[in-house]
Amino acid sequence: MSIPPPPGPRGPYPQGPYGPQQPQPAWGGPYGAYPRPAPVNGVAIAALVLGVLCFVPAVGLVLGLVALRQIRRRGERGKGLAVAGSVLSSVGLVLWAVSLSTGAAADFWQGFRDAAQGEGTAYALSEGQCFTTPSGSLQGVAYDVDVVPCAEEHDGEVFAAFDLPGGSFPGDDEITRSADDRCYALQDTYAMDRWALPADVDVYYLTPTRQSWGLGDREVTCLFGNTDEQGTLTGSLRNDARTLDPHQVAYLTGEGALNRAMDEVPEAESVEDDFPAYGVWAGQVSEALRHEVGVLRRHDWPAGSERQVAALIEDLDAAREEWGEAARATDVDAYYEHYGKGFDLIEADTTVTARKALGLPTTPPDYGEDGGDGGAGTGMEV
Repeated sequence: MSIPPPPGPRGPYPQGPYGPQQPQPAWGGPYGAYPRPAPVNGVAIAALVLGVLCFVPAVGLVLGLVALRQIRRRGERGKGLAVAGSVLSSVGLVLWAVSLSTGAAADFWQGFRDAAQGEGTAYALSEGQCFTTPSGSLQGVAYDVDVVPCAEEHDGEVFAAFDLPGGSFPGDDEITRSADDRCYALQDTYAMDRWALPADVDVYYLTPTRQSWGLGDREVTCLFGNTDEQGTLTGSLRNDARTLDPHQVAYLTGEGALNRAMDEVPEAESVEDDFPAYGVWAGQVSEALRHEVGVLRRHDWPAGSERQVAALIEDLDAAREEWGEAARATDVDAYYEHYGKGFDLIEADTTVTARKALGLPTTPPDYGEDGGDGGAGTGMEV
């Protein structure tokens, strides 16, 4: 009985004149199209790029993990790229953590600010510069600004900047409180004469965000702006030693002490609501008047204003005594009596005549209830 041969090609291939003949590939003959290789996953490429750049390591890590999942599901190429991007991003995250704990992030932020100088960003703003915003409003302004001459129409004028203490992010409310307190205190160093501030001007500030704080941003920028959201300013509001004569500076230095004391009025609406606090405040005003009188007496005034300033000194000295009596008052009625006399002496006509003799504005600020008080309202974060 014969056994059939096994299936498939038999015994040695027949020899032809051109040597052994090889079987044709299963995908076609020698003239067929070659198979196309699987495409490289685009997310893997992005993960590698971000991992190399290292400034957004968290994003690179996430993209690397997403790419590995897509590669397994779709049969694409690029596994090595995804793994490399994930590894580099993980290293980047470690470096960021170390930099935040060692202060390197602050150095990075300072380098970023230095690079931004002169590039039309809010980080480039410095004291004395005026700027416009794309929206024409200070509300919600971010970083895109155009510096313009203060003589032209503008949205804001920077009058000071300061750094907050380091440490963990204190919270938006605490940053706002610090900015409000410091910016109002600093406005007098740039605009010494509050009588010269228009009624529709108030204090605004640019503050760090939680995100920028993590990169080392600690700077608060103080600026003047119009209380009308769409309003503008024209002309610089600077009045200090750069723009005033020595006699005007001496007068405003003394008056500034009184202004700052008056700003400390208690939050209670009436003396009856917080009599002790009002007593402390009266003592602060009396001390500020003592300081102002001392400054005015020590200065050598020109002949054209000497008599007027002397009359003002007399009224201010009397006001100092009345405010001192108010601070020592033991009941509300006595407080009101001395407070009223002291306040009237501060607002006496001698203030206007002295200012006129020195060439300073003679119209008192309009302390209205709408917040447009020429610098004594509530600052606004932008």
